[in-house]
Amino acid sequence: MLKIAIQMDPIEAVDVNADTTFDMALEAHGRGHEIWIYAPGDLQLLHHDVSARARHVIAINRRQGDHVSLSEPQIIDLRSMDVVLIRQDPPFDMAYITAAQILERLQPGVLVLNDPRAVRDAPEKLFVTEFEDLTPPTLITSDRAAIRSFREDHGDIIIKPLYGNGGAGVFRMKPDDGNFNALLELFGQAFREPIIAQKFLPSVSSGDKRIILLDGEAVGAINRVPAPGETRSNMHVGGRAEAVEMSERDQEICDRIGPVLSERGLVFAGIDVIGDYLTEINVTSPTGVQEVRRFGGADISALFWDWVEGRAESE
Repeated sequence: MLKIAIQMDPIEAVDVNADTTFDMALEAHGRGHEIWIYAPGDLQLLHHDVSARARHVIAINRRQGDHVSLSEPQIIDLRSMDVVLIRQDPPFDMAYITAAQILERLQPGVLVLNDPRAVRDAPEKLFVTEFEDLTPPTLITSDRAAIRSFREDHGDIIIKPLYGNGGAGVFRMKPDDGNFNALLELFGQAFREPIIAQKFLPSVSSGDKRIILLDGEAVGAINRVPAPGETRSNMHVGGRAEAVEMSERDQEICDRIGPVLSERGLVFAGIDVIGDYLTEINVTSPTGVQEVRRFGGADISALFWDWVEGRAESE
């Protein structure tokens, strides 16, 4: 039996038929492992001691609204855990970075997934730029003149927050869109960080493919198709999941980035591919495992815990 702590968003609010973290917890509990959950704000660092105000998972099931039974909160020493999972959703802000810095103190005695230093150093929309030949033309800047020049070069572009998630704040700017300057002003007021501009990929109408990698190997994929009239394919904004096969280009992309993910300790990752282009590498709390299984793919939560148990046995 493993002692597992999961750093996550409130489990009471999850969709039991969609949430990946819930699915992981359910699988681990079914294997007899001891599960504790806590929020990032429950972390404590006292001298060199890392602890959290956590709740023990007494029971867990798929009955929405009655899906989890928890103990009263208590302080647990995270060094007593075998595994700590970082699974809270972005935004990737200073709170996220600080939590990762605290969890680094647990290593090497505790298996922290994904590796907190690697998570801290791999913001998802920045990390992808390390693979320039696999990605669409991309600009990251706060310089409005540079963004205007990028738009002149590429015409139809996407603008989005650098550290956003779930499709929030994603705008398509066509060459004749008169809201362009106003949007740049709005972004400048709303965000201190740079924004990201990318050449619009018309193939997004056919879907945005999510491919899940486990220790650098592709283990499943789904296609997320935008709702009518939408550019964004994220499930949070009405995207529809459908079955999909991996193409030769998909495998080529995975073969390129997989070894890098594995080497950095980014064991569980989800990449986004539109047409022939890699657009994001998600390493904070990648989703999609329930959709993959629903369409006849692998049980990725089971594969994940197989990997973790094998790693624990080897140490």
